[in-house]
Amino acid sequence: MQSIATPFVLALFCVASCHTEPEPTLVVVETPAAVPVEQSVKPGINDNFKNPELKVEEWVERFEGESREIFAARAEIVAAMGIEAKQRVADVGAGTGPFIGLFAEAVGREGKVFAIDIAQSFVDHLAKRAEDEGHPQIEARLCSETSVELPENSIDLAFICDVYHHFEYPRSSMASIHSALSEGGEVVIVDFYRIPGVTREWLMDHVRAGKDEVFAELDDFGFDLVEELEIPGLEENWVARFRKR
Repeated sequence: MQSIATPFVLALFCVASCHTEPEPTLVVVETPAAVPVEQSVKPGINDNFKNPELKVEEWVERFEGESREIFAARAEIVAAMGIEAKQRVADVGAGTGPFIGLFAEAVGREGKVFAIDIAQSFVDHLAKRAEDEGHPQIEARLCSETSVELPENSIDLAFICDVYHHFEYPRSSMASIHSALSEGGEVVIVDFYRIPGVTREWLMDHVRAGKDEVFAELDDFGFDLVEELEIPGLEENWVARFRKR
C-alpha cells in the first residue's frame, strides 16, 4: 500500500533545501609586502640643525662669508642654471638664504621660490628675509629628514647646494624631489669633491660621497645627468645638472 506521507516528506525536504544558506566562500586577500625603511647613511649629520637652540646669526657668518667659495660665486652659479621667468624653483636646504633673492629675481613676480630647510629657526629667518627684501614669491617651508614636503608637480627646478651630503636618507629625499618635479624637471647639485690625497681631511670625514658616487646614486634614483657646469672660482665644489627621468 502506498504511503500518503511520502509527498509530505518530499515537500519538507524541498523547502529545507531551497532555504539552506550557502556555505561562505573563503576569500584570500594578499597584502603588499612592507616597504623597507631606508637606513640612515650618516647618523647624526644634521644634529646641529635640529638643535632648538640653533643661533641663526652664527650660521649667517659661516655660510655668507666671501671666503666660502660658493657664496662668492653665487651669482655665477645662478646665471649658469639658466632659470627662466615664471619658473618654480625649490632651494632645498636653503639655510640662511644666500641664494633665494637671486632666484626670486630670476623667476620674477609670477614665478615661485620655495626656500626649504630642516631647521625651523632657518625657516623663520628665510621668511623674514624674503619679507625684508620684498620678495613675495618666496615661500619658506619646513621639510623633514626624508622628504622636501612639496606637492606633486609643484616645481620645475630643485637646487641642492652643499646639502646632498647632508641627506641622511638620500633615496627617500630624492624620491620626494622626483615626485615634486614637473615632467622634464631638473635638479642642479653643488657639492664637494672627495678625492683621497687632494681633498682636505675635514671634508673627507664630513662628506659621505664623491662626485662619481653621487652621479651613480642619482641615476639609480631616476635622474639623468645632463651636464657638468664650469663655474669660475670653484675649486672644492663641482656643479651638475640632472633631469627627471
